[in-house]
Amino acid sequence: MNATAAKRLVFAMLDTDGDGVISKAEYSARVERVTRATGRTNDDPLVIAAREVGARAWAAMDANGDGGVTFDEYAAWAGAEAFDTVCEPVLGALFDLADTDKDGALSLQEFTTLRTALGNPVSNIEAAFSALDGAGAGRVGRDAYLASVRAHVAGEDSPMGEALYSREDSLRG
Repeated sequence: MNATAAKRLVFAMLDTDGDGVISKAEYSARVERVTRATGRTNDDPLVIAAREVGARAWAAMDANGDGGVTFDEYAAWAGAEAFDTVCEPVLGALFDLADTDKDGALSLQEFTTLRTALGNPVSNIEAAFSALDGAGAGRVGRDAYLASVRAHVAGEDSPMGEALYSREDSLRG
């Protein structure tokens, strides 16, 4: 999958109302959905940290400060460099929220909780988990997860990204 196609898929997932613009509320809702899905409370230090890195990421994405990010703005911003400097802390924080047993890895149940809260269709999640859990240990480590997401947004080979977005029902709108 090329980088533009990968960015379109991620953009569609972030633009939850399908209006062609990611709003601050849509972007911020990711932390809130993962918080609810994992049963965490608003005063949980991991929730507070996820909100803080999410706010910094939003500020970087919405460079012109108009409160919305179009696909063209997102496509110009997103990629390996943005992932390394802005997105990795956010996605790492969301991973940490889903890692309810705090072992540094996600079980299939934790991975499913995370990815459904982020907007992926359940039908694609098990294949994505299996793509990351190549050894069949039933666990997906944080580093492998983040590396796969990075590869996807950079348009590189990402078995997890291919699996998550392998069906048209992964697109909204």
